[in-house]
Amino acid sequence: MAARSSGPASPRVSAPDLPRVLERLTALAPRDDVLGVRLDELTGDVSIAHGRLAESRIDGASVARFDLTGAALSDVEVAGLRAVELSARDGSWRGVEVVGGRIGTLDGLRAQWDAVTLRGLRIDYLSLPSATLGDVLIDDCEIGTLDLPEATLGRVRFRSSRAEEVDTRGIRASDLDLRGLEALAYTDPRALAGAWLTPRQVETHAAEWARALGIRVAD
Repeated sequence: MAARSSGPASPRVSAPDLPRVLERLTALAPRDDVLGVRLDELTGDVSIAHGRLAESRIDGASVARFDLTGAALSDVEVAGLRAVELSARDGSWRGVEVVGGRIGTLDGLRAQWDAVTLRGLRIDYLSLPSATLGDVLIDDCEIGTLDLPEATLGRVRFRSSRAEEVDTRGIRASDLDLRGLEALAYTDPRALAGAWLTPRQVETHAAEWARALGIRVAD
């Protein structure tokens, strides 16, 4: 008889594989195909929509809108990003690490993330409806609203992170580890079936979830 799992499977993430020497670049354009560069002077509105960025590093960008719509990122490290809006709709991220900074809105509608790490970020609105997330670590992040309706999540872990509201309607999840996420509210407790939570988290939300299930709670 197989042993019962003692916990969810951990996401398989590692640092992006970057070349020892990166060519310096100061601008991007839609549909660019960029490999092995360091971008350290990005400002204003920036776009590599429907392009490709690989084995590269972005340092200290301070932008209004960063358009990554439909773009493919692989082995990319982003440090200290400040953006009012980051659009990653219909994009593919593989081996991407975003560390430090502040993002107003990160729009990942229908995004596909594989081996992605978000660490030390403040994100006011993280929107990932209908996204497919596999091997994702969200570590030490402050999130205003986290939207995940109809998303598919596999081996996703939150660690030392906080969110005001999490929209879980219609999610499909396996090895979803929410034990490191301090959330004020979840929209649909039914969608959390199979997710991992601590006893304290369950106690905190018990009355709210009971009411959502039609249970009358009163002294």
